[in-house]
Amino acid sequence: MKPKNLAKKLGVTKKKQAKFDAALIEAEQAGELRVAESGRIQSKVPQGSHLGIVHRVKSGDAYIILREPKPLGLSEDVFVDKHDLKDAQNGDEVFIKLLQRRKSRGQRCGYVVEVVERATNVFVGTYFEEDESGWVQIDGKEFPEPVWVGDPGAKGAQEEDKVVIEMLRFPAVGQIGEAVLTEVLGARGTPGVDTQMIIHEFGIPDAFPQAVLDDARLEAENFDENDLTDREDLTGKTIVTIDPKTARDFDDAISLERIEKGHWELGVHIADVSHFVQPGTELDREAELRGTSVYLPTKVIPMLPEVISNGLASLQEGKVRFTMSAFIEYTAEGVPVSTRFSRSAIQVSQRFAYEEVMPIIEADDAQQIEGVTPEIRKLLKEMHHLAMILRKRRFAKGALELDMPEVRLSLNPDGEVTGAYETEHDESHQVIEEFMLAANIAVAVKFKDEGIDFLRRVHADPAETKLKTLKQFVEALGFELEQYQSKKHLQGLLNQVRGTPQERAVNYAFLRSLKQAEYSPIEMGHYALAEDQYCHFTSPIRRYPDLHIHRLMASLVCDNVTYRTLSAEDLIRLGHHCSNTARRAEQAERELTKIKLLSHFAERVGDQIEAVVTGVERFGLFCRGLEIPVEGLVHISVVSSEDYYEYDREAMALVGRRSGKMIRMGDRATVEVVHVDVDRRELNFKMITHTETEVRQAKKKATKKKGQPPRNSKGGKPNSKSNKKASATKSKRKPNQRKRKRK
Repeated sequence: MKPKNLAKKLGVTKKKQAKFDAALIEAEQAGELRVAESGRIQSKVPQGSHLGIVHRVKSGDAYIILREPKPLGLSEDVFVDKHDLKDAQNGDEVFIKLLQRRKSRGQRCGYVVEVVERATNVFVGTYFEEDESGWVQIDGKEFPEPVWVGDPGAKGAQEEDKVVIEMLRFPAVGQIGEAVLTEVLGARGTPGVDTQMIIHEFGIPDAFPQAVLDDARLEAENFDENDLTDREDLTGKTIVTIDPKTARDFDDAISLERIEKGHWELGVHIADVSHFVQPGTELDREAELRGTSVYLPTKVIPMLPEVISNGLASLQEGKVRFTMSAFIEYTAEGVPVSTRFSRSAIQVSQRFAYEEVMPIIEADDAQQIEGVTPEIRKLLKEMHHLAMILRKRRFAKGALELDMPEVRLSLNPDGEVTGAYETEHDESHQVIEEFMLAANIAVAVKFKDEGIDFLRRVHADPAETKLKTLKQFVEALGFELEQYQSKKHLQGLLNQVRGTPQERAVNYAFLRSLKQAEYSPIEMGHYALAEDQYCHFTSPIRRYPDLHIHRLMASLVCDNVTYRTLSAEDLIRLGHHCSNTARRAEQAERELTKIKLLSHFAERVGDQIEAVVTGVERFGLFCRGLEIPVEGLVHISVVSSEDYYEYDREAMALVGRRSGKMIRMGDRATVEVVHVDVDRRELNFKMITHTETEVRQAKKKATKKKGQPPRNSKGGKPNSKSNKKASATKSKRKPNQRKRKRK
């Protein structure tokens, strides 16, 4: 339970609270109890048991990802048969014990002793009635059987409604799950229901409590833009913002000047959210709980009420706004020589969308550009010039650039998909990226030099085994990776694949070989950025860790000892929490995007679309649409009616037993939409034609006839395109089909 609840149950008074807190820390350090990532107090690990996270697979079995410290000599995940899982579900934290039994490849097996902490008790699904009872088929593939929710018609639910349930007894082998129906979201397919499904499925706080809104309104009443006491007045400087067209809040603004010796002074001005959100207030507690803003395709769920996020703190054009400024002096070659920080006030001269910037920068000096003064134009050109210098230096130092475009949806007023596209990042994005990175690094270095503990953004080095797997994968595709532990060689690989059909597959495989970045006070550096000191400072409107950093900077600039830093334990706890909320936001956005795309294709069953092969597995092919970038499965049984295809692991291809034809990643194909199940997140295609491999084979034969040596897989230019495989699998029966069978 939470420390506060434990103290209450033990009858701890306010006078003894400090002593109680100290006792908890002492007990944790002595190993007498544990503190989970959620902040809950837990019993210590029983002797002979190991702590881990459950990852269930399609069969119902699971792999347990062990927590550190792992048992000596055990580096792999532990396999647990579904009969040995008790009622543990995907994402749950469990105690397991190891068995002497091993799998065929030597992998250790185990069994669950106890479920320590549930990943969630709340689920979303489809309601139906049977045998005078209410049942819910939970969305996704984790719960193959429906869950009993008691008497029919609870909360006014109708058959086929999407509903929210809270689990009372989790299903297990031989045990039906039981739950209580807590909310009816509406009929399946009704506009807005899918968004509410995701909000509840991921437990994202939506509406703000009244006390939080009252706090925000009070801050608005007290805000006086003319009171610049203790602030550096920068309202006369030429300052610009560059953001997406659809941006509603503006965290950052830029100034840049040439100073003596041909040096640059870069000013990165960040919204001073710490001025409005004081520690311990209702506003602060709610912001910490949320951890981050969530950007769904149909809705933005902000970390702070809009009166602050879209008003008081937002750096709007022509408005006086309070900021925290980082000034970095660079030589003409882009070498940083000094930094300083201040609480400031700015007035943005002009706001630009990314799409507007490069035409201005690339335009001839003699060309007139409407609405842009010569001063602003000069500023943009100099920003671009310095940013490209910094970018070149950063990659020379060993930074890695992984290009993973995001899918963006075009929606009609009802939230239905009318189209989709991948975001493109041009040099205007790179300008802002370089300056934000520079400010984040400068702040982290300052705290390190001052000996201040702070919440870093860290990215641990990848495991050698993961990089070895990456090397084998890319070489099977025909690319070279001589020294897989060398960042220079890894970036060389990313450069090799850029623009090729295999680019997405290699980028995704590389991403999987890396560890996840996280928030932590532990100094472990940032692998991808090749930086020892790094933190998040530049987005306090939408990220709580940045607000924490701003408070530390304010205390440093103002020599204020009232907010120096948190304890080491609290920093670790805050880091875990913020890492989890950031991942939750990303997963929710991806899942709603997937639902929207599947709903669109549910209306296109029987249609043929042009696609590209993005993954090859023993059970079939994953294909991604070219017009709308959604992925689906072509099961091996429907690849061809004229031949039988088998999986060639070495070639990473499906090979026709009779014809010898190969299908590999990057092959173009015409596929037919044959099945869509939005609830189970499934999309299935049937192969109509594919041509790319035959073309390559014909060229290879022609080369041999001319007496030239054939190009091997490493020397040839790869010719395929890929992306991460979709989660679509072969269809299972729907709830109504299950109902008929049971009857």
